[in-house]
Amino acid sequence: MLCKRLYFCTLVLFFETLRYCEVLSLRAGFRHSTILDAHGKYRLRWTYDENTVTFEAEVETKGYIGFGLSPNGAMALSDIVIGGVEKGKPYLQDYFADSSRKVHRDVEQNYKLEYGMENHTHTVLAFSRDLHTCDKSDKDITENTVRVIWAYHNDDVGPSGPKYHGVNRGRKSLRLLNPTSTVSISSETPFFDLTNLNVPVPSKDTTYWCQLFRIPEVPRKHHIIRIKPLIQTGHENLVHHILLYQCDSKLNESELDFGHECYHPNMPDSFLTCETVIFAWAIGGEGLTYPQHVGLSIGTSIDPVYVLMEVHYDNPTIEQGVLDSSGLRLFYSPELRQYDAGVIETGIWVSLYHMLPPGLHEYTSEGHCTQECLQEALDHERPSGVRVFAVLLHSHLAGRAIRTRHFRDREELQPLAQDDEFDFNFQEFQYLQEERLLLPGDNLITECKYNTNGRSNMTWGGLSTRDEMCLSYLLYYPRINLARCESLPGITGQLKFIGVKEIQVPVMTWPFIIKSPRKYSNLTFTEAMDKFKWSKKRGKAFNEMVLQLPVNVRCSKWDQEEWSIQGVIVSPPEIKSEAAPRLTPCSTAPELQRGGAVLTALCFVFSVRTWISLWL
Repeated sequence: MLCKRLYFCTLVLFFETLRYCEVLSLRAGFRHSTILDAHGKYRLRWTYDENTVTFEAEVETKGYIGFGLSPNGAMALSDIVIGGVEKGKPYLQDYFADSSRKVHRDVEQNYKLEYGMENHTHTVLAFSRDLHTCDKSDKDITENTVRVIWAYHNDDVGPSGPKYHGVNRGRKSLRLLNPTSTVSISSETPFFDLTNLNVPVPSKDTTYWCQLFRIPEVPRKHHIIRIKPLIQTGHENLVHHILLYQCDSKLNESELDFGHECYHPNMPDSFLTCETVIFAWAIGGEGLTYPQHVGLSIGTSIDPVYVLMEVHYDNPTIEQGVLDSSGLRLFYSPELRQYDAGVIETGIWVSLYHMLPPGLHEYTSEGHCTQECLQEALDHERPSGVRVFAVLLHSHLAGRAIRTRHFRDREELQPLAQDDEFDFNFQEFQYLQEERLLLPGDNLITECKYNTNGRSNMTWGGLSTRDEMCLSYLLYYPRINLARCESLPGITGQLKFIGVKEIQVPVMTWPFIIKSPRKYSNLTFTEAMDKFKWSKKRGKAFNEMVLQLPVNVRCSKWDQEEWSIQGVIVSPPEIKSEAAPRLTPCSTAPELQRGGAVLTALCFVFSVRTWISLWL
C-alpha cells in the first residue's frame, strides 16, 4: 500500500515538475512585450508562429483580466477573452461584444488556457488561439494594425458574469505579427542625442519645427545601428512624427543648434539645402534597429555632416505655454556592417494637387514611383538592384488603409507592405519577412484609402494633420543616389471635372486664380473646388477619373539635384495582372476544413494511445 502511495506521489510530483518546466519554457519564449496602460499595471507579452499566437497578461489585480481585439478600439463588435485565478485554480472564457457593447459567451471557445498564477498583488494569465479561427465572433489576427482593448477588476468573474470594469480599461494599437528586429545591442554601445531644448510649441493645431545639428566627428567610417525616439514624458500625443534630413556639408557653423518653424518665409536659407530623408519616425513607433548586415553610414565624404531634425507638433486643443525637448538617440559602432542603408521616399508629392472630395466612405489615391525613375536611377547607380528591408507607411487623419504595391513587367508581386487597418496614432516601420529585390524597370504604387465622411469641404494634400499625405518610406541597401521617387496627379483634368475652362496667366499667386467660367471667376482653384456641389456619386466619378490622369514624375537625387526624368508627364502603368490576395485557412473549401479537423482528431487519438502504451 505504501509503495502504491509513494508511486502515486512520485507520479504527481513528476507531472507537477513537468508542468512547471513547461510554464518556464513558455515564459522564456515570449519575444515581444508592451505596457498597455499609463501606470504600468498591465503588461502584455506575446509570441507567434505561422498558425498560432500565445499571450501572457501580467496585471496588478487579484480579480479578473480582460483582453480583446477590436475593429476600431471600441467595445462594440470586439473579440474578448476574460480569465483569472480563483482559489488557486485558473479559469478562462471566450466572449464577444455585439453592436450594442453587450458581452456574450462565445459558443465556440477558441482561446486555450495555457497557465494562470496569482500572488498577493498580481495575476498572470497565459492563453493562445489560432490566428484564423473561422469563427465569425472572432477577429482574424493578421499583419495589419490591431486595436487591442484591455480591462481588469478587483473581483473574479462570478456566476452572473464579469462585473463592470469601471476606469480600469483602455486601448492600444499594436502590430502583433510585425516581424520586428530581435537583434539586441550592447548596453555599452556609444550614442549621441539630437534633441530640441525647450521649444515653445505655438498655440495652433499644427507646427513643424526644424533645427540643425552637426553629427559628432568620428576618426573613420562608423555605422549607426539603432535609432530610438526620445519623447518628453507627457508629450506622447503632441509629437506626431520626426524626420531627419541630410544637409549640405558646407553649411555655416553659426546656424547650428538654431531652431525655427519649418516652411516659414523667415526660416534660414540653409534649411532649404536639407532634402534627403535619412530617418523617419512616427507616433506609436518604437524606433529602428538595423539588420546585422546593414547600417547608416557616418564619417565618409558622402555621409551627413549636418542634419536637420523636423518635428511635427500636433496640437488640436491649442494648448498654450508648452515647452518641448523631444528628439532622437542614435547608437553607432566602429564595427562596420556589409552594406550602407538608404531611404527612398515614395508616394504622392505633398501638394494641393492631391485633393479628396468630402462626404465619401472611401476614396483612393495613388502615388507612383515610376518605371522611368527607377530605370534611370538604378541603371546608373545599381543595375543589379537594391534590397528593401523595412517600410514606413504614412498618412493622416482621413487615412484608413495603405499599401505599397510592387510591379515587374506590369505584373504585380505581393505588396512590399500594407496595413488595411491603418491607425493615425500608431505608425512604425514594418520589417519585411523577406527582403525584396527592387530592379531597374520595376514600378511601385503607394495606394491610400481615405474616409472623408462627415467633412463638408475638400481635404487637401498638405502638412497639417487635417490635410492629407500618402507616403511610404523604403529602407534599403546598398545606398544609391535616389532620395524621392514620387508623383503628382495632373491638375488640368481635376479642374476640368468641375467645369473650369481657363485660368489667369501669367500665374502670379498660389493657389492660382480661375478666369472662367463666370461662376468661378477670380476664385483660387481651391475655392472653386470647395464651391462645387459634391455628392457621393460625383465624388466616386471624380476618383475614377483622377486614377486615370497622367502624373508628373518627381525623381530627385541628394543635395537638391534631380534625375533627368524629373517633371516628365507619364500615364499610369497598364497592369497585366494583379496579385492574388493571400489565402487563409478560412479561405479554403468547407470540405477541406472538415477533412483537416478529422485528420487532426485521428492524429490526437493516435498520439494519446501511443503515450499510454509507453507508460504501461
